[in-house]
Amino acid sequence: MFNSHFIHIINTERYEYICKTMIKLNQSTLDKLEELLILGGYKVRTEKGNFKSGSCVVESSKLVVLNKFSTVEVKVSFLIEAIRSLDLDTSMMDEKYLKLLQDVKNTVPADQENLS
Repeated sequence: MFNSHFIHIINTERYEYICKTMIKLNQSTLDKLEELLILGGYKVRTEKGNFKSGSCVVESSKLVVLNKFSTVEVKVSFLIEAIRSLDLDTSMMDEKYLKLLQDVKNTVPADQENLS
């Protein structure tokens, strides 16, 4: 049965992101996005899971769990989607992370690119 504490589990393999600022799907970006979430008041963990791909967010404990076996591209894509939907606390972010947050918020999924 579905646990109500999970606000969403996203199959990020079906998401490809196009961004005006060209967010790259690499380890460096993954590290920056994880730090952005931490500064925004969330914990980020990478663990084995029985979810097929992507990750999950446990809203009640402000926890983002990444699937250890997902590719870096899938993890970055998930974090972009998660950051777009979460309300992050910006009080601990410097100018660099505020710009990154704005870039992520302006990211558009490829399947919605023609709608905007």
